[in-house]
Amino acid sequence: MQMGFDVVIKNFQMNFILRLLITAAVAYGLSKILSGVTIDSFSTAIIFAIVLAILNTIVKPLLILLTLPITIITLGIFLFVINALVILLADNLIGGINVEGFFWALIFSLILSVLSSLLISMLDKEGNTK
Repeated sequence: MQMGFDVVIKNFQMNFILRLLITAAVAYGLSKILSGVTIDSFSTAIIFAIVLAILNTIVKPLLILLTLPITIITLGIFLFVINALVILLADNLIGGINVEGFFWALIFSLILSVLSSLLISMLDKEGNTK
């Protein structure tokens, strides 16, 4: 029984690390394309991905809860604003990354979400992360 649990934990850890690396790679690539976003190095992008994961786990649910009425009124579109705010918060917490304002944070968060999700779903279909 214990051996099966160890395999599940190991798969979860590998899946999590792979998702962080994908997020870091996409973020670093976007920083080379988008003029309003700069990330100094790939190691900074990895730190960004880790901080973003922590913020998405702790801060984002609180922001969603606090802004629930406006999110409902806008039929969920306000969630894009929350994503941009989380990106700006990560920008303020990490040296070596610079997002030039809310507009660039919004664009960056939208493209980062779409590309990361696509790459992760492609890997999930191949069975590499399960």
